[in-house]
Amino acid sequence: MVAVAYVNGRICSQQDALISVFDHGFLFGDGVYEVVRTYNGELFLLDRHLARLKTSAHMIALPLPVDAAGLDRTIRDTMKAFADGPGSGASNANLYVRILVTRGLGDGSYDPASSPASSLVIIVKALAPPPASAYEQGVKVSLVPIVRNHPGSVNPLIKSNNLLNNALAMREALRHGAFEAILRNYRGDIAECSQSNLFVVKHGVAKTPRLAEGLLAGITRAFIMDVAQEAGVRVEDAVLLDEDVFAADEVFLTSTTREIVPIVRVDDRIIANGVPGPITKRLLEAYRQKADQLTRRPAPVQ
Repeated sequence: MVAVAYVNGRICSQQDALISVFDHGFLFGDGVYEVVRTYNGELFLLDRHLARLKTSAHMIALPLPVDAAGLDRTIRDTMKAFADGPGSGASNANLYVRILVTRGLGDGSYDPASSPASSLVIIVKALAPPPASAYEQGVKVSLVPIVRNHPGSVNPLIKSNNLLNNALAMREALRHGAFEAILRNYRGDIAECSQSNLFVVKHGVAKTPRLAEGLLAGITRAFIMDVAQEAGVRVEDAVLLDEDVFAADEVFLTSTTREIVPIVRVDDRIIANGVPGPITKRLLEAYRQKADQLTRRPAPVQ
């Protein structure tokens, strides 16, 4: 089974997961989403993801169709359907869970009153993480000319289903054979990647663009800050320019599905000595240990 999906009250196979072409999520990208993953079969940082989903929905005046407890139950029911399905793979495989809420069916106008009920879609499939070589050898990224959305347009703090800005940036990166795209904001400062947050390390201090630069408040970005403090690594919000990236001792990206991936090349510029650095390695190890600790179930009492 490639994937299963919950669509407005019904759990079905990937082939049968259908939503109306009159849904305003399809017509306008009018909706919000979250991506959650599992470790040890447990949803990781779900409470933080659901809180951000609620915030994103509030920012576009979109009512959520269920409360957090109901959404939690529906996610777990969909995960169970995937696990029970034929060909779902190893039972201990980590899962990818995508939660989407859209404005719902409407009359094709921009009037939200024409869409009285939001749509809820949950997709569950096996997680496909980057290859081991990405962590061991690092990756190349591309600094693309696509500008991150201005906060006064589609605010990047909204995790919106309207992802054309991100898709265009990633298309540019793929044209250059890169793993990811780095976007600047409208002022020319570094903002974030198309699907990740960005960190640079200089003189042992990890720096990441401020939220005020126009970027998503990444769940993993915030978690890394917690982990870094425990690991003895100083982290700062900062204004970063191209030169800060090129002159960094280390650069890495963070996201839910990728964890921490070292960046060793930006287009034709090699970062430092071209190999993953010690701070990046330390944070990745600490991140994975913490994720395992938070999701591992206690052994049964004999």
